Amino acid sequence: MTALVVAASLLVGVTLGALGGGGSILTVPVLVYLAGQDTKAAITTSLFVVGVTSLAALVPHARAHRVRWRTGLLFGGFSMAGAYVGGRLAAYVPGTVLLVSFALMMLATAAAMLRRPRPGRERTRPARADLPLKHIAAEGLAVGAVTGLVGSGGGFLVVPALAVLGGLPMGIAVGTSLLVIGMNSFAGLAGHLSGVGIDWPLALTVTAAAVVGSLAGGRVAGRVPRETLRRAFGWFVVVMGVFVLAQQLDTAVWTHPATWAAIGAAASGTVTALLCRMSKESTAGP
Repeated sequence: MTALVVAASLLVGVTLGALGGGGSILTVPVLVYLAGQDTKAAITTSLFVVGVTSLAALVPHARAHRVRWRTGLLFGGFSMAGAYVGGRLAAYVPGTVLLVSFALMMLATAAAMLRRPRPGRERTRPARADLPLKHIAAEGLAVGAVTGLVGSGGGFLVVPALAVLGGLPMGIAVGTSLLVIGMNSFAGLAGHLSGVGIDWPLALTVTAAAVVGSLAGGRVAGRVPRETLRRAFGWFVVVMGVFVLAQQLDTAVWTHPATWAAIGAAASGTVTALLCRMSKESTAGP
């Protein structure tokens, strides 16, 4: 089991270093389903693991000049305030509710990342050197509160906030998000430690493996095309969101006819949309 936990932790680091997020999305399930921790202990431990790993992963991105320091520090500062409050509130919310909320937010975020810009709109808003302070404050507080509550470093929300809402290039959004994730994670950890302890031998083992993986992931990120990175992040979050949601929902939900009717309708709609898009692209082609 220990070898499996270490292998999964390496994947956590690679994902965090390459995509600027996904660390906590993987770490919480690893600690719950592989290491046998209860939900709240896993959430607390994941904040430590992701915080340390994200700062290690930040190094190769900073050397490649893929970090906007002013935006990251301001966004992280506002997020820390929200993350601490969210971490304190988490003690009063059942673990199952936290994980279901976590999964639903992951799916909503993935939808935003996978939405293809309409033709002619890709450059309607130029990438900014830094975001306006009022946007940083609003987005930082909101992201921080959510990530502190569900025990996430926030990459799955920070990257879309910087790339989709802020207009930063995807590679820079990934690098900058690591700074924010580190700040968020330690602020959220401070809130959670008031009610939950950490299994330090387990935490340090997972962290060491994740740091090694993050350094490799940081090197990969600079060689991947921007749109490929964006879509890889989106589909990764979809898979993990569905997995976490499936683990938390009662078996009766999955055997109910209404559930499969909704899944069938969603699948049909998705296939129809893809076919329509392919038809339009072939018609508009040379």
